[in-house]
Amino acid sequence: MGVGLNLNIAIVGYGTAGQALAILLSRDGHRVEVFERAAEPGPVGAGFLLQPTGLQVLWQMGLLPAALAHGAPVTRLYGETPAGRGVMDMRYQHLDPGIYGLGMQRGALFNLMADAWEGHAGLHRGTRVVSVDADSGRLVDEHGCKQGPFDLVIAADGSASQLRASVSASRIDRLYPWGALWCLLPSGDWPWPDELRQRYVAARKMIGMLPVGTRPGDDTPRLSFFWSLPTSDFDGWQSRGMSAWRDEACGIWPEISTRLEALSDCTQLARASYRDAIQHRWHRGRLVLAGDAAHAMSPQLGQGVNMALMDAMALRDALRTENSVDAALAHYQQVRRRHVSIYHFWSHWLTPLFQSDHGTVARIRDASFLPLGRLPGGRGHMLRILSGTQQGWFGKLALQQEFMRALVMHRPPGTAQ
Repeated sequence: MGVGLNLNIAIVGYGTAGQALAILLSRDGHRVEVFERAAEPGPVGAGFLLQPTGLQVLWQMGLLPAALAHGAPVTRLYGETPAGRGVMDMRYQHLDPGIYGLGMQRGALFNLMADAWEGHAGLHRGTRVVSVDADSGRLVDEHGCKQGPFDLVIAADGSASQLRASVSASRIDRLYPWGALWCLLPSGDWPWPDELRQRYVAARKMIGMLPVGTRPGDDTPRLSFFWSLPTSDFDGWQSRGMSAWRDEACGIWPEISTRLEALSDCTQLARASYRDAIQHRWHRGRLVLAGDAAHAMSPQLGQGVNMALMDAMALRDALRTENSVDAALAHYQQVRRRHVSIYHFWSHWLTPLFQSDHGTVARIRDASFLPLGRLPGGRGHMLRILSGTQQGWFGKLALQQEFMRALVMHRPPGTAQ
């Protein structure tokens, strides 16, 4: 730790960023309290794809073996049209033969990190923080009760953060017009157990199936299923009924029909909406942003959980190496914005290729993505973006060799290389 940095820290939000921060900062001797608005904190969403960057953070936290025990190694991302024409085909081995992604259920990661934090007495459930005084480090909840002062307040309250405005004005802060429906389905005899599979109808419809393994208390391997649609059509989708929607989905992708038989009611699918948020600054006074509160973006690049984990580790490291809170927060912002900025750019430009009513851009995507992914230069760049290892326009974010060896050593037996 940096000289003299032994802090009282408040974390607002107990999602992935908040959980990781609570573990890492408590282990460094800081006194940590977490304020979570949910009365019963738990995972939100079905599943996600951990990239090597996020897996490296779990390795540094000592959680990689447990994550691999529950998750499903993913070696390939493949997308096609209903006619079976390939649109996207990316394999991690073309970047490095030792790396892969890991599909996980949100419940699995939530439970693993909850068990790893020994400071549960510092978790304030059912406490919705509505404002923070960045100068004094005091919090105010929805009932007007004050907490603090704290030496540092970390706003990790998600993409719809109410606290980011207390740091700075946003360059962008808006809802995406497209969202998704999600659920978990038993894997059964799914023929692609180590691949994220997607099927596209132009950019208007997208179906995805991601293997996400098991979770504590449930040994049934599962798939995370998602269906893309405009958020304005959520209610229209429900009014049209499950039967009509299931027929439509199975017509686009007949191989999923047996898995969708388990869905009989619209309430079995959760609704997800997304934001795009870019901040001028990530910190002011004693207040700093982390996770989606700092850099919400479209899920097209699948980086949300990975970015949250990396934020937590970067902030931990900055507090170790700098001699003041101000210097640590400036260092943290510099390190993370250098990495995040390129993902904001590509997320903004790629999203219309997969979620929009623009048929022309979808045709360009269908004609160009696969050839670009086969070119050595284009393939490498696309795989670095996918794996989270792109740094700026031309740089690479190096993975630690010890982590690479651990990733190979702990790889579950029987998974494809």
